[in-house]
Amino acid sequence: MTSRKHYILSFLLLLGIFFPLSAFAQTNEQKALEAKRERLQTEIRDINRLLFAEKKERGTILDQMEALDKKINVRQQLIRVTNQQSNLLNRQISANIRKISKLREDLETLKDDYGLMIQKSYQNKSQQSRLMFLLSAENFFQAFKRSQYMKQYTDYRRQQGEAIATNTDDLARLNKDLNEERKVKEVLISQNRKAKNLLFREIQSQKELLATIRQNESKYTTSINVKQKEARKIDKQIEKLIRNAIAAANKKSGSKVSNSSKFDLTPEAKLVANNFTANKGKLIWPVAKGIKSQGFGEYRDPVYPGIKHVSNGVIIATDEGAIARAIFEGEVIAILAVPGGKKGVTIKHGNFISTYYNLSDVYVRKGDMVALKTELGKIYTNQSNGQTRLKFYLYEDTSKLNPEEWVFRL
Repeated sequence: MTSRKHYILSFLLLLGIFFPLSAFAQTNEQKALEAKRERLQTEIRDINRLLFAEKKERGTILDQMEALDKKINVRQQLIRVTNQQSNLLNRQISANIRKISKLREDLETLKDDYGLMIQKSYQNKSQQSRLMFLLSAENFFQAFKRSQYMKQYTDYRRQQGEAIATNTDDLARLNKDLNEERKVKEVLISQNRKAKNLLFREIQSQKELLATIRQNESKYTTSINVKQKEARKIDKQIEKLIRNAIAAANKKSGSKVSNSSKFDLTPEAKLVANNFTANKGKLIWPVAKGIKSQGFGEYRDPVYPGIKHVSNGVIIATDEGAIARAIFEGEVIAILAVPGGKKGVTIKHGNFISTYYNLSDVYVRKGDMVALKTELGKIYTNQSNGQTRLKFYLYEDTSKLNPEEWVFRL
C-alpha cells in the first residue's frame, strides 16, 4: 500500500508542477511567433498603403519594382513565420496526444486500484466493525496503532478519489486544448495558402514589370543614374556640413585642432554622447508612423543584380503631411538646402549627428536646442507618385553609422 501511495503523490506532483511549466513555455513561444506574424502583416498593409495607390500601383516603374521587391520579401518572411507556428502546433498536438494516452492509462490504473480497495473495505466491514477492530486490540498501544492505520487508510482513499477527479479533469482539458490547437492549425494553413497565392501573383507582377523595363532599358538606366547622382549630391552636402560644424565647434571651444574629423567634446557634450550611446537600439523613429522602404549599405538592383547601389542612410515611407521629429536631444547645427532639391535638418548629439532630409518645410533654426520628439519639419510629398519619404542619416563625427542598429526595430 505504501508504494501505491507514493505513486499517487508523485502523480499529483507531476500534474501540478511539470505539465503547467511545459505548457507555459510552449505558449510563450507561440505568442512570440504570433506577435512577429502580426508585425509582418502590419508591414504588408503599410507597404500597400504607403507605396501603392488604393486601386492600382502608382509611381514610376522603378518605384513599383522596388515596392514589389520589398513586399515579396516581407510576404516570404510571413510564410516562414506561419510555417514555424504550424510546426510548433504540430509538436504541441503530438505532445498532448502522448499526454492524453498516458493520462488514460494512469486513470485506468487508479480506477482499478480504487475499486479493489473499496471491495476489500466492504469485505472487512462485513466481518467486523471499526469499533470492534479497535476494542479487540491487546493493549492501548496496539489500539493506537490501529487507529492511526484506519486514519491513513481513509486519507489514502480520499487521495485516490481526488487523483481520479484531477486526472479526469486534466484529460478533459487536454482534449479541449487538442481540439483548439487543431482549429488554430487549420486557420494557419488556410492563411498560409492565401499568402502563397498572393506571393505567386506578386512574383508574376514583378516578372511583367521586368519585361516592361527590359523593353526600354535605356530609360531605366537613366532613372537609376538620376537617383544615384541625387544621392551622391546629398551625401557630399551632408559630409561638408558636418566637417564645417566640427571645425567651428572645435574653434569655439578653444581646441588647438581647428579642422578635425572629430569633435573636441566638452564635459556637457560628452554626457550627451554617452547617453546617446547608452540608447543604441532603443532610439525612436524619426517619424511617428511609417515603414523602412530602403535600408543602409550596399544592395543589388532589383532588375539587374549586377548593378550595385549604396545607401548611406535609410529611407522611410510615411503618410502625406507627416512630420519629421528629433530622435534625441541635441543642437541644430545646420539647415540643408540642396540646389534643386529639398530641405533638411542636421542635429548634433554630443559627437553623434542625425540628419533628416526631404523636407518641404522646416520648423527649427540653426543653433536651436531641441528635445526628444521635437518637430523639425514637414516631409515632402511627391505629387507625381503620391509618395512621402524621409531620408534619415546617422553619423559619429564623420563616420557613417547604420541607423538600423540604433533605432528600435528600424
